[in-house]
Amino acid sequence: MRVLLWAVLPYVSVVLLVGGTVWRWRYDRFGWTTRSSELYEKRLLRIASPLFHYGLIFVILGHVAGLVVPEGWMSALGVRESVYHAVSLYAGSLAGAAAVAGLAMLVYRRRTRGPVFSATTRNDKLMYVLLGASLLLGLAVTVVENGILGGYDYRTTVGPWFRGLFALRPDITLMEGIPLLYAFHTVIGMVLTALFPFTRLIHAFAAPWRYPFRPYLVYRSRTSGPRTRAERRGWEPIR
Repeated sequence: MRVLLWAVLPYVSVVLLVGGTVWRWRYDRFGWTTRSSELYEKRLLRIASPLFHYGLIFVILGHVAGLVVPEGWMSALGVRESVYHAVSLYAGSLAGAAAVAGLAMLVYRRRTRGPVFSATTRNDKLMYVLLGASLLLGLAVTVVENGILGGYDYRTTVGPWFRGLFALRPDITLMEGIPLLYAFHTVIGMVLTALFPFTRLIHAFAAPWRYPFRPYLVYRSRTSGPRTRAERRGWEPIR
């Protein structure tokens, strides 16, 4: 079971993530969308969507800092363990709470607004369950394990195991004895990663990241200023 969970499931989830994304791009490119329901209801969406998305962005950044960046690098930069722990606890709790609150509002909106609920598929329901479970477990890990129980240094166990996956040398012994909340959160995260390309979450790969760097659009008035070309014969300008 240990080998299945910590040495096989991670690579299966990555294969499904990459393979599913390629398949969606080749055969379901026009279905690569969130299936927006903004037309049906906007009031709740204006609050819930930014709350969920910005909270999730900071949650992901926190995972990157904790799992990808080795503890030694943080120490070399002068970041003490107490400082890292405090930032992880308070900022992580705030970001997790915002993401959970936003998701709860989105689910409430989808369940209580008839047209929005009618556009909800079984695939969407499964996605909401897994995403909600992952966020709640992550918030519990931050508040309970790192706060109430005094803290667990996952950077010496989960972090090295995670980085070992990229080197194709996962050390499953590092995952022995980790708290159950960490174990459940990790497993749910891998399952969600495997299903990612087959849900509406795929729209994250189509986010308009180049929008801030787009070229300027130049608008010119048709009724004022010098004309850029001569009028064509037989056509009168509209006044």
